[in-house]
Amino acid sequence: MALSSTSPKGVVISVPVLVLSVATAAIFLFFLLSSLSSSTPPCSCPVIPPSNGGSSGDSRTNPIGSIGRIAATNEDVEWVKRQIKDNGLHMADNVLRKGINPRTREQQLQDLLQFKGISHYEGEEVRNHTALPCPGELLVEQHHSNYGEPWAGGRDVFEFLAESIHLTPDSRVLEIGCGTLRVGLHFIRYLDPAHFHCLERDELSLMVAFRYELPSQGLLHKRPLIVRGEDMDFSKFGSEGMYDLIYASAVFLHMPDKLVWVGLERLVDRLKPLEGRIFVSHNIKFCSRLGGEECSKRLNSLGIEYLGKHTHDSLLFNHYEIWFEFRRSKV
Repeated sequence: MALSSTSPKGVVISVPVLVLSVATAAIFLFFLLSSLSSSTPPCSCPVIPPSNGGSSGDSRTNPIGSIGRIAATNEDVEWVKRQIKDNGLHMADNVLRKGINPRTREQQLQDLLQFKGISHYEGEEVRNHTALPCPGELLVEQHHSNYGEPWAGGRDVFEFLAESIHLTPDSRVLEIGCGTLRVGLHFIRYLDPAHFHCLERDELSLMVAFRYELPSQGLLHKRPLIVRGEDMDFSKFGSEGMYDLIYASAVFLHMPDKLVWVGLERLVDRLKPLEGRIFVSHNIKFCSRLGGEECSKRLNSLGIEYLGKHTHDSLLFNHYEIWFEFRRSKV
């Protein structure tokens, strides 16, 4: 005989039906709670706003704060313009306000030669307080006018080359003919110590580099390997380590074609295969004078591949440079 219960209104519900209903409700409640507890909680991470910068290939539109950025961005340029405008600054062409003691470079040099400066020690005390006495010609930076274009153009070259090879502080760079470090200073400042190498033949340029530019820029601790040498002799650089970048800025123009080829032959094994780059500015007449087919054949025999021609605009003045890019195609 089945047991039953009677509701206040007289509806009879069997016990098995009641038990089944309660069990069904319990199972439904269990799955409901499980579903709620397993759902992913809302993320509390900070939201990174999308960048307003352009493509990664444009050095002027890289997002502000991007890691390893080297060149100024459009945002940087606009910021400078706003500062000039907000401060009400105006400057007529080629006019500078005269200072308390305005002197041209020539006059500064004469002052140094005649008076040794404004405040100076006399007699035996002259050199006691100067750890690295520097010639007056260097102190007035006459060498900054030796390039036929503004000294600031060195920064443009650095930015183009650095971004072309995705330069990092541990990269290794060799410049053929670094002169007075118009470009090299920027590499030395950015790279790890001893990672910038240079072969330079001119004694005066080397004196400028060691006695003025490196000390005045606070870069002596970077210990660049700058070697005096001619005829593309790289033996003093040792055989350890491979270069990420080898470049020559307006140097091959002044060298016999045969010597340029000798240099390339000696350097190709020091360049990282595929990733490493050689950049040559202005023209590659050392190659084009051979004729297109013969030039390609000569490059291929060395394991060098020509990748293309590039132009790079200056940030500060109306000027661009032409660069030719190569890489090592054989291991």
